[in-house]
Amino acid sequence: MEDALAKIRPHTRSPIAHQKTPADLLQALESTFKDKGTDRTPTAYFAALITTLEETIRTKETSLGDGDVLPAELYLLGLVSPFVPHAVTQTHLNALLSLTAPLFPSLNAHAPSLRSQMSLYNAIFCSLDRSQLDVPNIRQSFATVLQLCVDPRPKVRKRAVDLISDVLSKPPSPLSRHPYAQRVAEWLHTSLQQASTGVLSKSKLDGRSSDSADVAIHLLALLRPAIPPIISVLLALPRLGNPYLSQSSYAILSDLLSTSLDSGTQSSAEQIPAVLTAILASRPLKSDITVAPSWIRVLGRTMLTYRSADAEGCAVNFLGAWKAVWAFVESTQTQIRKAAAESLGSLAQCITLPMAQAAVNEPDDGRSDLRTVITQTSQALDSLAYAQAIPELLTVISSLTTSLALRIEPRKPTTAAEILLLPLVEKVADLRVQKNFEHKEAADTVISIAMRVVGPAVLLNVLPLNLEPQDRQAGSEPRAFLLPMISQPHPSPLSHFLSYFVPLSERMYNLQKKAEEGGRQAEAKVWSVLVSQVWTGFAGYCHASPDVKSALTPGFSQILSQILYNQPDLRLLVLRGLKVLVESNLVVSEDHVNEPSKYSALTGPITREEAAENIAFLKSQVESWFAVLFNVFSSVASDTRGVVGDVISVWANIAEPQEVSKAYGKVAELFKQNLQKLVRASDVQQSAAATTMIQDLFLLLLPFLDTSDITSLFRVCLTEEVLACRDNGVQKRGYKLLGKSVASGKLQVDVLGTLRQLDSFMVGLSPAAKRDRFVLLSLLVPGIPASSMHVITSLVPEAVLGTKEPSERTRSAAFDLVVAMGKRMSEGGVVKRQMLDEMDEGGATEAQASINEYITMVAAGLAGASPHMISASVTAISRLVYEFKDIIDSDVQTNIFTTLLVFLSSANREIVKSTLGYIKLAIHTLSVDLLRPYLTELVPALLAWSHDHKNHFKAKVRHIFERMIRRFSWDDVYSAAGKEEAAKVLVNIKKRKERAKRKKARAQDEDGGEEAPSVKVVTGDAFEDVLYGSESEYEDTDDESQVDRPTVAKTKNQHGVRLRADGDEPMDLLKGVASRVANAPGNRRRKPGTDAKRFNVDSDSGKIVIPAEESDSDIEVSARKAADIAAGGAYKESITSADGFTRDAKGRVKFNKDTRKRRRENADEDGDVEMADDTVENSSKRNKRRSEVKLGHEFKAKKAGGDVKKGKLEPYAYLPLRQAAKKKGRDRIGVSGKR
Repeated sequence: MEDALAKIRPHTRSPIAHQKTPADLLQALESTFKDKGTDRTPTAYFAALITTLEETIRTKETSLGDGDVLPAELYLLGLVSPFVPHAVTQTHLNALLSLTAPLFPSLNAHAPSLRSQMSLYNAIFCSLDRSQLDVPNIRQSFATVLQLCVDPRPKVRKRAVDLISDVLSKPPSPLSRHPYAQRVAEWLHTSLQQASTGVLSKSKLDGRSSDSADVAIHLLALLRPAIPPIISVLLALPRLGNPYLSQSSYAILSDLLSTSLDSGTQSSAEQIPAVLTAILASRPLKSDITVAPSWIRVLGRTMLTYRSADAEGCAVNFLGAWKAVWAFVESTQTQIRKAAAESLGSLAQCITLPMAQAAVNEPDDGRSDLRTVITQTSQALDSLAYAQAIPELLTVISSLTTSLALRIEPRKPTTAAEILLLPLVEKVADLRVQKNFEHKEAADTVISIAMRVVGPAVLLNVLPLNLEPQDRQAGSEPRAFLLPMISQPHPSPLSHFLSYFVPLSERMYNLQKKAEEGGRQAEAKVWSVLVSQVWTGFAGYCHASPDVKSALTPGFSQILSQILYNQPDLRLLVLRGLKVLVESNLVVSEDHVNEPSKYSALTGPITREEAAENIAFLKSQVESWFAVLFNVFSSVASDTRGVVGDVISVWANIAEPQEVSKAYGKVAELFKQNLQKLVRASDVQQSAAATTMIQDLFLLLLPFLDTSDITSLFRVCLTEEVLACRDNGVQKRGYKLLGKSVASGKLQVDVLGTLRQLDSFMVGLSPAAKRDRFVLLSLLVPGIPASSMHVITSLVPEAVLGTKEPSERTRSAAFDLVVAMGKRMSEGGVVKRQMLDEMDEGGATEAQASINEYITMVAAGLAGASPHMISASVTAISRLVYEFKDIIDSDVQTNIFTTLLVFLSSANREIVKSTLGYIKLAIHTLSVDLLRPYLTELVPALLAWSHDHKNHFKAKVRHIFERMIRRFSWDDVYSAAGKEEAAKVLVNIKKRKERAKRKKARAQDEDGGEEAPSVKVVTGDAFEDVLYGSESEYEDTDDESQVDRPTVAKTKNQHGVRLRADGDEPMDLLKGVASRVANAPGNRRRKPGTDAKRFNVDSDSGKIVIPAEESDSDIEVSARKAADIAAGGAYKESITSADGFTRDAKGRVKFNKDTRKRRRENADEDGDVEMADDTVENSSKRNKRRSEVKLGHEFKAKKAGGDVKKGKLEPYAYLPLRQAAKKKGRDRIGVSGKR
């Protein structure tokens, strides 16, 4: 509520009456509260407004103009009432009803006041209990609002619909359904019946709505909050002929059926056959482009709903619905055909297993529903009537193929699509290879779905690839487009890839080598691409294959290993297959029914038991594959190790613990050897490559190690050789391994001993390792014993300085460490100050650990010797104040604020920048009562930087003032400004804010009253949003801050081509555009009628008298002279000018030389064309005199005459000594200005 009222208070000086009156009324109420010592609570505002409203009505001041009191009172009541406790509203119910209910008739003509009244009644209705809903005035008021739901004014109608929705969604306790829900349903039912018959009461039309269709559209917008059984009425609405009404009624009908089925009500399921019959009976014309698409879609959705309720009943009506929709496939309208294809796809989902089994058991010419549908679709592909519907037919075939992925027998891989649709797919493939076929993408979709459903082992028997030379010599058409399709999951076994594609890839590889030896590089490239496409399909075969144990033989494994070692182009494809091989079987074996994944749509016959057997077999292969993958990992470049690492992690996930431990032991031994070599090596960068590679392997294996191995790894990494290594990569990975070891939870860490060791490695710390070091420290801090909290003091300087690191991720980790230490200190403990180096003498005592004590530790950095340390301390304190604002004592908050306020006067910009960030955060976070006493110090200190553009200080200060004005009143901030010159900044901010609001209001009016949603850019970190987010409501209006805005100089040659528009009337860009294109500036365009003044007008007829040829106009004479000159001088121009050329005896072009003589002659000729000789001579002399620049010309005033006079200088003219000394000869000027 306070935020809403804060936006009203500044309008007391607004020139707009309907904004100023509520602000004045609010100011009067708050002045009364202040005089009486009343708190500004919602109840106080509510009671005061009721009293004011009662007095207004008693004195009969009920006018509803812009500046009147009654609209302002209703506006504030509607604003405050949602925050008033329900008990208070119920107590004042009678007074509210007696005052406001009689106002509805008079408010009907004033939309803003009517909306305020409905906001008030929204709060009233939502606060009532069951007994109060039966009060006559309440029921009458609800009926009035219900009628406003069909009001033609959009804003009024929306407010009424929102009120009804809110009331019905919040029934009084303990009811689960609002008592008014049935009443709303009956009203909707009656109103829709009247709209469908074209007979509406005057109360609904009220002389404002144009016809019944408009009212019906408004009623449908209210339909969703109450779902009554009005299906038959919805089916009658399309008879009105309104296209939007028909679409809305059909869409809502589908929603009603789906919603009722989801709720489990049996009545709706019983209504579906009648609904289906009614829909089929109201079939539109094939040419009706407005209603037909909606009708087609609702029929498909109704069948889907019917299938969910009664699959057998849906199967009975399947063929009838299919034929009804199929009739629209041959329509000439694309929109209708697409809707028909979509609906047929929905009908295809209604195919059941008994339907498929019945079709399979019949011959090809059977009469079952499914056979009839397939035959009809196949014949349509060859029919001329469906020539333009080929894309839609292919979409239907894709839907049928997907729906027929049903296994006729549970334990056999044969699907219904394999038996019923393979001839149809073969026909589509034949169309695909035709040269003039235009819909290859849709055909590829059909074949790709067939590949996924039946698998390559079945499809390639019908559609062979025909890629090898002997196949092409036989005249067979190659089908290389099939190769990319085998990479998707399919039910074919892995043994098919081993028996079919592996030999094929070997033969194509041999053909590639022969082509390379023969110098046929293009042919070799083709075979290379085909080999890559073959191995792209390896992952598809690995997808939960049922024959992993028999297919993954030692020979096949050796082939895969050789490809990984020797063929980089195929390496990623094999790695992807090895990863899918494990993941797919793991998902099926674990049977994650409630966790859908990319493997849950498995079409193969594999069961959970078979997947478990596959996993057991793969576990036995882990050791050998570890060796292969580790060797590949060490041989590839560092930027391509990611894929290999993913495969290692997947295989380690299924490995037995002893296998992982065995692999770790080998890698750890190798790591120690390489680390010793690195210590003794002279070339650190070259020797560190092997060490960092092994550390990457440690990171991959770490999640799968047991406690003993993690402890061993932690000890290996917590050494000087790793953490103080001269190579940045070794250090970084060492800290990362330590952090992940601690985060694993399997390690018992001696926190104090570890921190002492880490402190000893600070000297050789690399900047690249700082982030991981901060992460490690953040993980260790929570484990610091309560009796050793003094250790945190030694960590504070490092963490604070880390907040100023150049790397964003490092800064984020440093902030996390600062917060982690604050949380640990807030949990309690003892800070032994005598254990600190600086406080070991002087009888320091122990202190209780708390967030206040921790802030004191961090604040010690404010006394640092360098500005960098002071700035970092201010930033760290800002984060702590934001994070722990609720538990920091108010005294500490005050001390922090007053201390940091002093730094605003610092001469160091780095310190001031951090302090401005803290001030911005404090205004956003701290309480108003804490900050208000210091406004007189804060505002002048900020104004001192309000004109400084460097480091964006001006923009930062402006944003701070914006927040201050929003949190405090304008008067408080303005009164604290002090000097009049400084206060101008605040006045400017206020003016720009008002200007931006007016601009926003105008934009809303132009957009039809719809307010565009404001998009607030967020960074993902709440602290960053508060500290660096501008939240400026009128930033776009700041002319000064937009430094990138180009300045358009009003010169002659910069206007370019533009569209000329006369006056302020809107210009029709499609009418007469050619006549509006001009290159002349707008203020110099020819005025209509000026040329007509040259001619005489016949007084009798009013016609223009065109003079004879001997008295031609000046324009015609000039045009003829120019034409004569051009005709006679073209040859001379080509011979003599610098731009001309000549031809030699052989006809070759020889350009003229660009000599000084030619340029002078050209200039003279150009001058002769424009003006006479004497004019040229006089002009050149005049220009020469004007070009002489006097000494001191740069100091001459732009508008006034200045102090540089002709031939001499004024006595007090400023003249640099260096400039005067440069003059030579007799014109030299002395220091005194004399020659």
